[in-house]
Parts: sequence; C-alpha cells; structure tokens
Amino acid sequence: MMKTAEEIWQAMVSGEVYDATHPELMRRLKATREKLWEFNRLNPSQTEKKNAILHELLGGHGKWFHINQPFRCDYGCNIFIGENFFANFNLTILDEAEVRIGDNVFIGPNVSIYTACHPLDAETRNTAVEWAEPVTIGNNVWIGGSATLIPGVTIGDNVVIGAGAVVTKDVPANVVVGGNPARIIKKL
Repeated sequence: MMKTAEEIWQAMVSGEVYDATHPELMRRLKATREKLWEFNRLNPSQTEKKNAILHELLGGHGKWFHINQPFRCDYGCNIFIGENFFANFNLTILDEAEVRIGDNVFIGPNVSIYTACHPLDAETRNTAVEWAEPVTIGNNVWIGGSATLIPGVTIGDNVVIGAGAVVTKDVPANVVVGGNPARIIKKL
C-alpha cells in the first residue's frame, strides 16, 4: 500500500526508510527545480528578486544572507541558515533531512552537503529506497572550497574545514580539519 503524501514526507524527514520515487516527492523536487532554475538565471544584480525566491524556498534564514549562483538543493524547505551567511558559487545541498547552519558561516565554492543515504547492497539500492540523516553546522564556521559533508555530521562552533576535505564524522568546536577523510589538523 502506497503511503500518503504526508506519510512519505514525514518518513523522509524523520530518517525512516522511504521510497524516493514516490509521486509526492517527485512533485516537490520538480517544484524546487523550477524555483532554482529561475534563481540561477537571474541577473546577479537582481538581489531583491533572488532573495525573494530564497525566502520562499528555504525553511528559514537570518536577516542577512547571500548565496551566489548557481545554487542547487533538493527541497530547500529543510535548509535553515542563520545570520550573516555567505555561500560562494556551486553550493549543493541535498536536504532530504534538515540542514541547520548557524550564524556567521562562510562557505567556499563547490561545497556539497548531503543528507541522503543509500543502501550498500545493490539489489536493495536499485529499488529506490533511501533514508536521510540531518547535518548541523555551528556558528562561526568557514568551509573551504570543494569540501563535502556527508549525512549525519555535526560541525561545532568556530571550525575551519579545509578546501577539499571530506567530513565523515562529527567535528568538535574550535578546530581546523582537512583531508579525506577529514581529521583534526590544529586546535584553535
């Protein structure tokens, strides 16, 4: 029996296994892609119009925020950003679960933040089932270009993530991490 639209949405955002091809999820993905298509094609000087689209798309945001074009996400409504947020070109956020980003966070170009998880077993993976794990980023965080944050990680306050790092586990506050997988390089 197919789950209702609300049941499938709740399953996804709460970390339960769900059918990623459910018609309601496909409808919401399409609606988000259409908003992003418009956002990414606006003249960069059209700040008010870009912010209006992001205001409609995001789950919440602080008073001042800026996301350079192009920007990509799956749903948008599961992304919450704090005050004084800046993201450079090509930010990708797969927000099947919540992505919470604190105040004074700066993100370099080509950064990817993922919440979607897929089964390791190919036969199961091919059925389009998946689950999601939230990502949390603290305050005063700088994420260097081309870094990747995988599902379920929490980044503490006052952290610097080096360019190209792949963050596979939680990062405590007040450190610099880098590498693949990311490890602590320096305490701040």
